Amino acid sequence: MSSILEPSKPSFFPAMTKIVGTLGPKSRSVDTISRCLNAGMSVARFDFTWGDPEYHQETLENLRTSVKSTKKLCAVMLDTAGPEVQVVNRTASPISLQEDTLLVLTPDQNKEATSNLLPVNFTGLSKTVKKGDTIFIGQYLFTGSETTSVWLEVSEVNGDDVICLIKNSATLSGSLYTLHVSQIHIDLPTLTDDDKEVIRTWGVRNNIDFLALYTRRAEDVRHAREFISTLGSLKQTKIFAKIENFEGLEHFDEILREADGVIISRGNLGIDLPPEKVFLFQKASIYKCNMAGKPVVVTRVVDSMTDNLRPTRAEATDVANAVLDGSDAILLGAETLRGLYPVETISTVGKICAEAEKVFNHDLYFKKAVKYLKEPMSHLESIASSAVRAAIEVKASVIICFTSSGRASRLLAKYRPTMPVISVVVPQLRTNQLRWTFTGAFEARQSLIVRGLFPMLADPRHPAEITSGTNESILKVALDHGKAFGIIKPHDRVVVFQKVGDSSVVKIIELED
Repeated sequence: MSSILEPSKPSFFPAMTKIVGTLGPKSRSVDTISRCLNAGMSVARFDFTWGDPEYHQETLENLRTSVKSTKKLCAVMLDTAGPEVQVVNRTASPISLQEDTLLVLTPDQNKEATSNLLPVNFTGLSKTVKKGDTIFIGQYLFTGSETTSVWLEVSEVNGDDVICLIKNSATLSGSLYTLHVSQIHIDLPTLTDDDKEVIRTWGVRNNIDFLALYTRRAEDVRHAREFISTLGSLKQTKIFAKIENFEGLEHFDEILREADGVIISRGNLGIDLPPEKVFLFQKASIYKCNMAGKPVVVTRVVDSMTDNLRPTRAEATDVANAVLDGSDAILLGAETLRGLYPVETISTVGKICAEAEKVFNHDLYFKKAVKYLKEPMSHLESIASSAVRAAIEVKASVIICFTSSGRASRLLAKYRPTMPVISVVVPQLRTNQLRWTFTGAFEARQSLIVRGLFPMLADPRHPAEITSGTNESILKVALDHGKAFGIIKPHDRVVVFQKVGDSSVVKIIELED
């Protein structure tokens, strides 16, 4: 117990768990982004539920400037709006709603939003809901603050209009609010025309690393993958399924098989599920993602830091429990988008993650991961799991993995080694018969969302050294990289995992002075 009072030791890696930061009005300057990167942000999220492409492009250019100045890699995630039902308030004037009064929701967007009538952008709402259904309207994806979000109960359906009883007094301010109907299927496409246009233009122009996709069924992921595969440069983009309603929950297993990763979008889930059920879904879904070796991201952890310098005790515990459950990354939304303390929020979350990682039961997790496999391991996974076991037994300070696709390093991360994995991405020379290009940058950045993986790009002038097994100079660079960041010290042991020809090799190196 006394060790709890000891100050945490500083480290180059704020935590093994990664942090996704949403960039916006309070976090888009070069200075702020640079401080966010230094604080521990490794993935920048661009939320297209608001803002135009030009605005986000300016922010992205600032991110690139910050990456160069800080020398810290950062991946880019494009988050689509998806089939969101929204209230349209063209005047952007605050709207006061009074408890126990009636409110009409109408698809007629030509009408002005008032305290007793709100236009919505969905013509099928009256055909979707019935008397007694619950509707929630809130800004910034439901902060839970009941002064800026409102619960409604459907009293009557009258033609295209839905008449509701207001359950709590609230003031809606701004021009955009999201409307959510509990446990109801909204018959809108997963990728809207606006989403496709953003991906086709902004996404292609910027070679996005991740696409966050509102997902209800596995077909949603397949359709999105078919779409981006036609866009050339986005063939390597990873699709992360956002699970945020009962449909995604019901089809979780099939979605997990199709997606490259999962985002547990607890803001919306907290509306669709009873509060006492949310933690059950979180724990079950994280476990399934862990056993499948696919990264899983948890959202909505420190909402109070949007306006405050410190999280609540419950929020701090929530972050730690997400890490102990097995999360790969924590996603910060409003906290960094419009929050007053984006840098401090990233730093605080990173410190909580690091403390939780110290008591994570790696031994038990490793045994569960090995036991869970329902079929014989592949050769590569067998060697990867053996490399992790060896690293744990010899108390290695780091695992160095040479990879070209990133698959080998992700398999190492699947078994949650106690030490960081330096993923040395080896560029491959490819041609489309018009020009030659090196791969590797995508693969390096895409490991920035996986717990415990820290990428570096090998010198493209020497890829032959890897394939031939004579990779001493590249290994030296990787070791120097680890030494410079303080994770490798004299007399440490290092486990090296690489593929040579058709064979996979694990080496244990004991360093001299």
